[in-house]
Formats: sequence, C-alpha cells, structure tokens
Amino acid sequence: MSERRTLLVEDIVEIAEHTSACLREDGWLVDVCHDGLSGYKKALIGGYDLLIFDRMLPDAEGLDMVEKLRSQDINTPVLMLTALGASENKVEGYKRGADDYLAKPFQPEELLARAGALVRRTRGLVRTDVMVYEDIKLYVKSRKAHRADRHLALSPKEIDLLVYFLGNAEAIITRDMLLRNVWNLHFDPGTNVVDVNVGRLRRKLEAGGEAQILHTIRGLGYKLSLEGKG
Repeated sequence: MSERRTLLVEDIVEIAEHTSACLREDGWLVDVCHDGLSGYKKALIGGYDLLIFDRMLPDAEGLDMVEKLRSQDINTPVLMLTALGASENKVEGYKRGADDYLAKPFQPEELLARAGALVRRTRGLVRTDVMVYEDIKLYVKSRKAHRADRHLALSPKEIDLLVYFLGNAEAIITRDMLLRNVWNLHFDPGTNVVDVNVGRLRRKLEAGGEAQILHTIRGLGYKLSLEGKG
C-alpha cells in the first residue's frame, strides 16, 4: 500500500492521541493540530491525502475552516468528526464542503474504513481511465477534470457529481438519484444540498465562457447536455 498522509484537527488531546494512534497503526502518517486556524494553515500548504476536522474547535467552527479551504481550491477530501450526528448536521456538512461525516463516539474500525474509502475514491481505483463528453474530459484515476483544455478546480464532491453526470450524459437525473448515488442518502433531507453543489459545478464548468452544458429541468432534475433542455 502506498504512503497515506492525513492532517487531524482535534482540540481534545485525549481524542487526538487515540485517533492518531489508531491511524498510525493502520500505516498513516499523521500530523495533529489542536485549533482551527493552525489546521487551516497546515491544510493550505497541502501534501495530504485526507483532512480530518473536528467540528467544535476552541477558536473556530470546523466547517467554517472547510469552507475557507474549498474557497481556496483545496480539494483534499475531508472527513468530519463530531458529536453532532443528526441527519441535518450531516447534510450541512456535505453542503459546506465535507465529503464524509463520522459521529462521535465512533469505532476505530469505522474510522479506518471511511478514511481508506475516501482516499481510494480520490486516487481513482476504478476501471475507466477517462470519461469524455463534448469538450469535458475527466481523468478518473487522477480525478482531474478539464473543459476545453481548461483545468477545473473541483472539490471531491464536485468530482463525484461530474462522474455521475458524465456516466449519464443526456439523461434526466433527479435529485433523489443524486442523493442516493453521490451522497449515499436514501431519504430526502429537505435541504438544498443538491442544488447548491450542482450550482457550484455548473459555474465552474462555465467559468471560461463556455456554453451552458449542465441544465436544470424544472420539476424533474438536471441534465448534462450541450443541446440544451430538450
């Protein structure tokens, strides 16, 4: 197994020590920060395969730090660790840039499984090498995307969305389909998490002045098509 490096941002020393020891026993290289600002600064430097943020930090809201990182085009996958484990808390986390959400207290085995899954997904351990539709090209193994030779700075969740849209190009995709297949949610959380993330992806796809390619089909869902909504 290739080397994996993570940044753990957790203010409670005992939890940080236990979590980092668990990860190191599984072969991870772990850096630890005990406050949000320090974690944010280290994450900006880069070089991590995974970022693990506690939500309630002494100087910051963990999700605020995640949002700031996403605004700086830091697309490293993020796993949130938090005592706020209700479904609405998870949906808020996804909406604001997190890729997975693990409620405290958690079992070490589940932490390692989720951390490993996020890295495998990011590293693209899948069969298809390249997905292409019109002028969009996505390199699945490296999880890099381009439109008209312009690099798209996409978050891991936006990459997941684009993979799903490319795999279902020119078909109408409902919100329920996206919730099940991209967020792994088998219920409607009653929020606009899908709309917000699709909107972000759409803006990035068109940021170079290219034609609209991701359309909202009123009352039905979305459609990736260069031919429009028809």
